[in-house]
Formats: sequence, C-alpha cells, structure tokens
Amino acid sequence: MSTAKLQPLPAILIANDLLTGDTVFFTGDGWTRHPGEALLAGDEAASIRLEAAGQEAMQLNRVVDAYLVDVVLSEGGIPVPRHFRERFRLLGPTIRPDLGKQAEFPGLAAQAGRTR
Repeated sequence: MSTAKLQPLPAILIANDLLTGDTVFFTGDGWTRHPGEALLAGDEAASIRLEAAGQEAMQLNRVVDAYLVDVVLSEGGIPVPRHFRERFRLLGPTIRPDLGKQAEFPGLAAQAGRTR
C-alpha cells in the first residue's frame, strides 16, 4: 500500500490567468502577478487550503493549471521556487530582461537568485 506524498513546505499556489495567460500567485484574497504578495503555506493544513482555493478558482474559470510549488525565501523575503521550471515562470522571458516580471518589478531577478 502506498501513502500520499506530502507537499514540501513552505509552498505557494501558482497558476496561469485564464484571460491573459500570465503566471499568477494566490494571495488569499485573489491573484497577483507579484510573487512577493503570494500567500505562503507553512504547514500541511495551509497547503491543503491553498490547493482547495486553486481547485475552486479553476472550476470558476479564473485560472488554469493551479498547483503548489515548494519555495525558499530570498534575502528580500520573496518566495523563490526550488525548481527551475517555476523560477522561469516567476520571472518571465529570460533572454529579454526588459520584459516580463523582471522588468516590471525591479530587483526581482536578483532576489530570486539569492535565497536563505
């Protein structure tokens, strides 16, 4: 018999906005483009609530592909995904630093590279 795999913590809820396709993060009250405003789940109960919020938002056609991402906090307090794929999603185009979140939120790329 297998047991359910627990989500590594801390974690944030990441998704894509249904209308714009942009990567968004759940704040507890809605969705934001800025990862620093993401609600952080520090325990299993909080991660279960985040997953439920993601499922509800997908059923209401607000976002697609909502899932939990394990993170570490940068020196600036920004949750930075541990996995390479989600780090790309966090910042936007890597070959054009003048576009995406790294252009919109100055210092985000530097903070995403420095974690505690």
